[in-house]
Amino acid sequence: MSEKIKAVVNHSLAIAQDIGLIIVAIATLVAVGIEINFMFENGTVLLTDLLLLFIYLEVLTMVAVYYKSGELPIKFPLYIAIVALARYLILDMKNIDTWRILGVTVAILLLGLSIIVIHYCQTNLFEKSRESVD
Repeated sequence: MSEKIKAVVNHSLAIAQDIGLIIVAIATLVAVGIEINFMFENGTVLLTDLLLLFIYLEVLTMVAVYYKSGELPIKFPLYIAIVALARYLILDMKNIDTWRILGVTVAILLLGLSIIVIHYCQTNLFEKSRESVD
């Protein structure tokens, strides 16, 4: 009986996860449509608009990879955070004091370094696991 309950719970969670991913994907596509409409209404495309579209694209890519593999690719949220911080700097450059600019740039640097560390660890772990199989 316990195994049957576990199977039902696992199946229910998988369905809830799929529904959540579909909702995130649809909401992101709606946001892309709103942003494109905003650009058409203004008759201009700014760098901040492109960065926002890039963030949406990264979210869609993250959803696709997560849906396909069942694992959250940890690098994607870090990429999104870097682009979001860069967009923040571009949008509010005139209104931000020096210390805040320094703080945001240090945050971007730390995120970039964390991506490098994650990549290095994943590469080394993959190579070590491959060597142990051989």
